[in-house]
Amino acid sequence: MSISAALLPEYDQEMANLRKTLERIPDDKFDYKPHPRSNSVSWMMNHLANIPSWITYTMSQDSLDIAPAGVQSVQQHPSSTTAGVLETLDKNVAAGRKALESASDQKFMEPWQLLKTGVVVLTLPRVAVVRSMVLNHMIHHRAQLTVYMRLNDIPVPGLYGPSADEQIF
Repeated sequence: MSISAALLPEYDQEMANLRKTLERIPDDKFDYKPHPRSNSVSWMMNHLANIPSWITYTMSQDSLDIAPAGVQSVQQHPSSTTAGVLETLDKNVAAGRKALESASDQKFMEPWQLLKTGVVVLTLPRVAVVRSMVLNHMIHHRAQLTVYMRLNDIPVPGLYGPSADEQIF
């Protein structure tokens, strides 16, 4: 089995769970922060919607400099509605899936680098970047968002089985 074929079922499941989580957030909760040092719901949702796009960068470039010297960083245009976040998510999930589907095992094993101002932060095989920097990173922030949901009495979806809000037994 190819690396791509092994990753795609997990990718599809995690992206479906992400969408199921994001679609429950009402627009009037976008400014909520559980603590002054916490990110807002809006930041969290927009970040989560953009994480799948990192697969495209990982598979199409040898590196990514998140703060290139002398260059203004890329400005994100966050959405202020759940519908807008879901539109961004759907676009990025489709592009990420296409990048995974078309990648060879050899491509997955090639090194990829994350840089900040030209300094290497990490070097990993692309498959490790997809698992850690994309899937695991997304799961981490999705879990944070489910805590925000609980604190706002928004029903938490069952992700790996039923949640306290979706008892089926």
